[in-house]
Amino acid sequence: MDPDELAPLVGDRLRAVRADRGLSLNALAAAAGIGKGSLSEIERGSRNPNLSTLYALANALDLPLAWLLAERPGAEVGAPGIETVLLGTTGSVDDAVEVYTLRLTPGTVHRSSAHGPHVVEHLVVTRGVARVGRSGGEVMVKTGEHYDWVSDTEHTYEAVGEPAEAVLVMRRVPAS
Repeated sequence: MDPDELAPLVGDRLRAVRADRGLSLNALAAAAGIGKGSLSEIERGSRNPNLSTLYALANALDLPLAWLLAERPGAEVGAPGIETVLLGTTGSVDDAVEVYTLRLTPGTVHRSSAHGPHVVEHLVVTRGVARVGRSGGEVMVKTGEHYDWVSDTEHTYEAVGEPAEAVLVMRRVPAS
């Protein structure tokens, strides 16, 4: 899915959930740590937010990223050092399972903010070597290997030496 097609869908979803929750533009922007003007442009569909901005918004709203991507397989979003494509999603907002492909570019560390204690990430490297995991506790994962972690703190993704590709499964565990 072309990012230009995705922007209006993301904007519509953000505007609707913000209104449903009675949040002002200022309140959501502050909670996500982004500018009010940037949020306004995203809601109007005139700005393609990067992966970090989308995660900041999803985390502020306690929603899976796939929900903001309109649960559209093929939705692409990236940030410096990382490109993602949504393969699919199942479950509800509270117990979602999201599946993505990742392409990591060497020379850039992608830092992802905490997703909360209810999100577990499972990563299988399909090509290359990636250094991933909770910041300060990253591990090297080679082609064919798997690693998982609870995403309740900042975590990173980095290709080592050459581009790396992986499949990432994010699972929201319902709060008990």
